[in-house]
Amino acid sequence: MLTFLGFAMIAAFLVLIMMKKMSPIAALVLIPALFCVFAGKGAHLGDYVIDGVGKLAPTAAMLMFAIVYFGVMIDVGLFDPIVRGILRFCKADPVRVVVGTALLAAIVSLDGDGSTTFMITVSAMYPLYKRLGLSLVVMTGVAATANGVMNTLPWGGPTARAATALKLDASDIFVPMIPALAVGLLFVFGLAYVLGLKERRRVGTLVMPGEDAEPAEERLLVATTSATATATGSTATGSTATGSAAPAEPSVPTSRTGGGSDSDPDFAAHEDGFQGLDPRRPTLRPRLYWFNAGLTVALLTAMITELLPIPVLFLLAAALALTVNFPHMPDQKARIAAHADNVLNVAGMVFAAAVFTGVLSGTGMVKHMADWLVGVVPEGMGPHMALVTGLLSLPLTYFMSNDGFYFGVLPVLAEAGAAHGVSPLEIARASLVGQALHMSSPLVPAVYVLVGMAKVEFGDHTRFTVKWAALTSLVVLGAGMLFGII
Repeated sequence: MLTFLGFAMIAAFLVLIMMKKMSPIAALVLIPALFCVFAGKGAHLGDYVIDGVGKLAPTAAMLMFAIVYFGVMIDVGLFDPIVRGILRFCKADPVRVVVGTALLAAIVSLDGDGSTTFMITVSAMYPLYKRLGLSLVVMTGVAATANGVMNTLPWGGPTARAATALKLDASDIFVPMIPALAVGLLFVFGLAYVLGLKERRRVGTLVMPGEDAEPAEERLLVATTSATATATGSTATGSTATGSAAPAEPSVPTSRTGGGSDSDPDFAAHEDGFQGLDPRRPTLRPRLYWFNAGLTVALLTAMITELLPIPVLFLLAAALALTVNFPHMPDQKARIAAHADNVLNVAGMVFAAAVFTGVLSGTGMVKHMADWLVGVVPEGMGPHMALVTGLLSLPLTYFMSNDGFYFGVLPVLAEAGAAHGVSPLEIARASLVGQALHMSSPLVPAVYVLVGMAKVEFGDHTRFTVKWAALTSLVVLGAGMLFGII
């Protein structure tokens, strides 16, 4: 009964948000509450929710202060050199833009934090997608899938959890998986190329009348990064110690070749006021560049070495970054206000997800679902438990938290494999292949940073991304088996 209710609850949630019948926050709260009553445990709903909130509160705090910290770093120009390099590579070609999105997401993912990756990637690429009229779900899908492959880094979380659950060394799990993960990342770049070709056919390319392609691309770079200068300036004017409001976006005569339209409102202007990486924004602090770079390196080093809990590290780093870069109180308030929408949206999603996870765990649904899935594995598949683990990692890490999968299900799979002579190392490596899909799970808080900043409906992102992310995971699994890793 609980197995059926668990799958039915997840199916109801996904259907309603993909059909846009409910907002994600409402669905995350109301659907589990209803199914908790159906399970006959409505009287315990409060306990389940409080327990879920307690478990996710550190994550919410980490994301809140991570958004503030990296938002400030974006404001002061720390990532501008990387972004300029990616944008110069992208030029005005949709293919390069989409491939550049995958490349930027993969590079930034080296810090092991999904929310950081999505904040930097969206801040850099969103204005370019809007100006070229490209599909924003392509951006979110490619970024999430690239980050999912890179999420297997030992300091990213899943590898450490697998090592802890099976009492193995993380390097013994991760290092042999590098060739398979590299194939997965190459597949993401190939996918980005194909999606970019489709976007190029749909919207065409951008050219300026009477100009060569190269000047057009350079003017696009300048126009794109300054497209929201007015909105940025209005936020900072009167509250920033240096500079003044940036001028409004210049009028640039443009035309499209291919399937695009000159009257495309997204191409004409950034009507939604998104803050892009304007090279003249008054929040830039070039004299403090190396301080900010050193602070970020120190923060990432402390995260990897687990010097302090990650929420505490981000809290301290955000406070220090605000104080040094914006010593005047009005400036600090302005920067916090500028990122308040993202903080509120993400924190709200996390606490709403606490209801969902609290009910799943508290009622026992998630345990019954996992036991059922493990139980339906045919006895003859015992010698192939590594393959089974890899296949099961796709749905299980999508419908469950990484903690639930790696600490609850993986030991059971490892025991079943050991009974048939399958090494726990093979089981652990196979358990990583589902991470490309996991990063688009509604139970991953960082995905709400991605869709919130990109202004994409979660249902649209899910409908577009799941098939490509699942295919990427299967490619990693296939490569692992081909190389004899799994």
